[in-house]
Amino acid sequence: MTTCSRSRCVCPDTDLMDVLASRYTMQLVCIVDAHGTVRFSELESHLPDASTSTLSTRLRALVDRGILAREQYDEVPPRVEYELTRDGRSLARRTRSLLSWVDRNS
Repeated sequence: MTTCSRSRCVCPDTDLMDVLASRYTMQLVCIVDAHGTVRFSELESHLPDASTSTLSTRLRALVDRGILAREQYDEVPPRVEYELTRDGRSLARRTRSLLSWVDRNS
């Protein structure tokens, strides 16, 4: 919970805030929100400057925090798909206005 007074504002210092503040995390949430179910290769194509390792780390953190669901299919070649969880959809809804503001002010 955030506590604010006229002179000071204290934001929560949690692991979740660290995850959300990491590079590419909000872009991943937005991409999955826009497309529904997304494969890893599709995410890579949307974020060409991100390394495979970084994307894997961010996706794992989002899955661990309950923002994304990961489905792995036993196929050759292996197929993995990501989609937003209920909490992920809630996060995406709440960030749309912030992202619109960023777009207008960039």
